[in-house]
Amino acid sequence: MEKMDRREAEQMARMTCRALEAKKAVDIKVIDIHEVSVLADYFIISTAKNSNQVQALVDHVDETLGRAGHAVRHVEGDRGSSWVLMDFGDVIVHIFDEENRLFYDLERIWRDGKIVDAQSFMDEG
Repeated sequence: MEKMDRREAEQMARMTCRALEAKKAVDIKVIDIHEVSVLADYFIISTAKNSNQVQALVDHVDETLGRAGHAVRHVEGDRGSSWVLMDFGDVIVHIFDEENRLFYDLERIWRDGKIVDAQSFMDEG
């Protein structure tokens, strides 16, 4: 599929962060990877307290972005998973339980990307 306009990807990332925050996701991180990867423009990483919350976050993000016309292209993980990856094209969402977030440490792996302050990111635009 074709890459979307950078501004549209940014708006989708903001919408995703707000959806995660609305369902009480913890430690939301936004990594702007557009200059270091062709995979996507943004990685959004968040933590859930348990597998039920992981699923609630997945459902809410899917519903929120779906209503805005952004269909999820691929999902890794399923009900009861401790880590779910949602690929929306230019925005990739990772929802972890606490143990797996620490174990996989995506922030370290993608440290060449630019960490964006999630709260100010959500407040803008």
